[in-house]
Amino acid sequence: MKLKGMIVGLVAMVLSSFAAVAQSKITIAIGGSSCLCYLPAVLARELGEYERAGVSVDMIDLRGGSETLTAVLSGNADVATGYFDHCIEMAAKKQELQSFVVFDRYPGEVVVVSPAHTTEIKSLSDLAGKKIGVTTPGSTSDFFLKFLVKERGIDPTSVSVIGIGVGATAVAAMEQGTVDAAVMVDPSVTYLQGKHSDLKVLIDTRSEGDARSVFGADYPGGALYSSAAWLASHEKEAQALTDAIVRTLGWIHSHTPEEVMAKMPSELIGKDRELYLSALKNSMPMYSETGRMDPRGADVVLSVLKRSSQVIAQAGIDVSKTYTNRFADRAGPTGAVPASK
Repeated sequence: MKLKGMIVGLVAMVLSSFAAVAQSKITIAIGGSSCLCYLPAVLARELGEYERAGVSVDMIDLRGGSETLTAVLSGNADVATGYFDHCIEMAAKKQELQSFVVFDRYPGEVVVVSPAHTTEIKSLSDLAGKKIGVTTPGSTSDFFLKFLVKERGIDPTSVSVIGIGVGATAVAAMEQGTVDAAVMVDPSVTYLQGKHSDLKVLIDTRSEGDARSVFGADYPGGALYSSAAWLASHEKEAQALTDAIVRTLGWIHSHTPEEVMAKMPSELIGKDRELYLSALKNSMPMYSETGRMDPRGADVVLSVLKRSSQVIAQAGIDVSKTYTNRFADRAGPTGAVPASK
């Protein structure tokens, strides 16, 4: 009887421990849930991977990377689904942010000319004095634009940057000619290409080869990041999120684009399922298989931001402090923490 009582007590302790983990609630701000660059974060929710890992996730959908960054810095969100370069941006301002699991091997950013302005803009050099759409001012698309024009000897201040959001609002701004061109991501670019056969693309980083031709190497894009302080005090939660994402990345690479699409919310797919599927097929190679940050890729991001921002160039940033692989290293190939650890 005594042994039985001990077993019952032990089971109760284990169940209590599981319940405590399950009650961990995390608020994640995402810079546009329709963006395929952030698909793993949404898909993890649809697959039930967050719950499986023992966390309850509340996902806040925002218009772009600068808004997700603000949400984390203000304490309105625990974690951001955004591009890694924001961690470097804030390091220049002595704010310690760290990426802890990476979705994308390259950014998937595309510079597209509005159908109404095709005859006026032939190359990046023609963007001077034009209105260029980005998700939000201060977002990765804004960084990317400034880098590209500066590399071609154009004063970035000569370009008018206009926030057009993502998804339907971005497509509408382009089709209505609200902006002359825009920095966009899929599925929006593929939607436009499907409707406008003569759509002019100036720069495309949706494939490995194209991204490397622009940046010289892989350029890590979407990731989960948070403050170093939050990560230090929420190791269990950060590990759970990483496990969920790594398992989801494994699921993506072991399933067809059709199977991935079948799991995504219909409101994110939109009315034209064929164009969404086409965009997804193009994006599949973009997704990481491990969730780890490649140190060489982090160096490339820093190098690019140095060339586009004098503040970052002079900040003396130690890029190794802007990311950590400790959670992805523990996650293993299926996202399950090995028993030996």
